[in-house]
Order: sequence, then structure tokens, then C-alpha cells
Amino acid sequence: MSSQIAPLNPTVDPYQHLQIALNADGTITRLREVPNTPPTPDPSHPTPVLSKDIPLNQSNNTWVRIFLPREALDHNSSTKLPLIVYFHGGGFILYSAASSISHDHCANMAIDLHVIIVSVEYRLAPEHRLPAAYDDAMEALHWIKTTPDDWLSDYADSSNTFIMGGSAGGNIAYHAGLRAATEIDKLEPLVIRGLILLQPYFGGSQRTQSELRDNDPILPLSVCDLMWELSLPIVDRDHEYCNPKVGDGPQLLEKIKLLGWKVLVVGCDGDILFEHQIELVKLMREKGVSVVSQFGDGGYHGIDMFEPAKTKALHVVLKNFILSSLVA
Repeated sequence: MSSQIAPLNPTVDPYQHLQIALNADGTITRLREVPNTPPTPDPSHPTPVLSKDIPLNQSNNTWVRIFLPREALDHNSSTKLPLIVYFHGGGFILYSAASSISHDHCANMAIDLHVIIVSVEYRLAPEHRLPAAYDDAMEALHWIKTTPDDWLSDYADSSNTFIMGGSAGGNIAYHAGLRAATEIDKLEPLVIRGLILLQPYFGGSQRTQSELRDNDPILPLSVCDLMWELSLPIVDRDHEYCNPKVGDGPQLLEKIKLLGWKVLVVGCDGDILFEHQIELVKLMREKGVSVVSQFGDGGYHGIDMFEPAKTKALHVVLKNFILSSLVA
């Protein structure tokens, strides 16, 4: 780790890059028109993956989108499919479970991995700073364990559940996992088998070499810093929500070890967050957690969402990890 002060790229205006405007009351106006995809719950629709939205907490305007592969309906099989609880990325401040990029990502995973996915619409910062998203994540887990929804009760194997997220969603999945590990008895019959963290969004006050290079086209350093400023309860990149090595997190990893969960961390060395992800893997291994890590050469933050060949390769990694973690 380097303690140098990184020279922020003066050519990158983080507000312009993110297409947001800061309002006087601390909220933001999201100027980018992000395409959304509606759910397709009708079984007569020819789509290979059905989807539907169900309210989670109407006072918080949170909900879940469930993805059900058509094969689950077509096969006269008593074998239920593993369940993934998924959290989208967007630096805690952007996107939705309905955003087309997130919807398509989940639909493709449901097909390729042969899983059912519950994608959680959590509250965004800065209107709802962390830990609001973590609270929503836990509310979703408790909802899943009690819901009478027929898609989940008939086709999902809740005894083989994985918590997963990409970028900021990876951070949410990690913190939801830490919380869930402390109240595992309250989540039954939901049984968590592992965490899947795709280029998870972590940081710290000390600059890393990747941050000093500041050459990630998707996530320049100034943009990364701004999203932390807008999402953390206090502006401190050594806050436990940002830096997994501080606070109660390291101690809570002991519970994950005892539960026998497996953790998959996927990234690449072209990601500005690369060293933070490496440090997370080291921390978990030091605590005795069973960790599988896969880091590629080059790339950039979010590459698996934007390049189809990388997406397909990622799905192979995910499928192998899930199969190796299942309990019959």
C-alpha cells in the first residue's frame, strides 16, 4: 500500500462522468436516462427467463425482481434450483434492479447457471446513505425465508442459497453476509452456502498503485472518491463500510469460517480497485475462510458486464463455484 496522495486526473469531472448534479439539500439529480426493462411474468411469453416484481418494503420503495428459468417450468423434475440473492452495482448511487444492464445480466445468469435469482431493489445514496442498503439486503433475506411466493417455494432450493453482487453490489453482498452470519438461526429454512463478490467495491485512506495509475476508463479515481463521499455516513475511506480491515468485519469473518461458507472473489488487475480486492482475499484467508479468487490480466472495472466473451467466461467460473459449493 502507498500513502502517497494521488494526483487526481484534472480532465475528469466526476459529476459530468456520472451525469449527476448535487442539490442544495444533499440529494442528487440523476441526469442520465438509464434504460429499464419491464418484467415478463406471463408463462405464455416466449422468453427463456420469466421475471416478476414483488414489493419488499413499500414505505422504503424497495422490491425484488425474481428470475425463473423457463426450464424449471418445462421439466417434470423434483430437483429444485439453487438460489442467488443478487445486488446490482452503481457506486451505491446509480441504477436499479429494473435497469436493463442489471436485468439482462441476471436473466443471462439464470439461463447459464441454472439458478433462480432474486435481484434486490435497495435504497440509493446519498438520499439513503449506508447502511441503508445493508438493511434492505437483510430485509430481503428475511422476506425470502417467509414469502409464500410460488416461484420460490416450488422451484428454488433455499437450502442452497448464495449472496452475490457486483461492484457496489459486491460490497453489499459482503456486508449482508457478515450480518447474516450473526443471525443464521433466524434465517432458517434459508441456508447460505457462500458469497460471490464480482469486482467488489472497497477502499481505504491509503492509495494503492492502481489508484495512483488512475487509468481505469470506467472508474477514474475522482469518480471513485465522489461515490464514497456520497454514500458513506461520514466521509472517511477507513470507515468499516469501505475498508474491510477495520471495525467488526475481521472478527465476523470467524463466524463465516465456522459456518463453512465458501467465498468467490473475481476481479482483474486493470481495475482501479484491484489491490483492495486482493487485500480482502488475504484478510479472509488469514481468518481461515475458504476463498476462491480469480483475477485476470488487464481489463477495467465492470468488464464482465460490457464484453460478452468475458461474461461467458465469468459464467463458467460461477457455475463451477456454485456446483462445488452445493450440498445435496
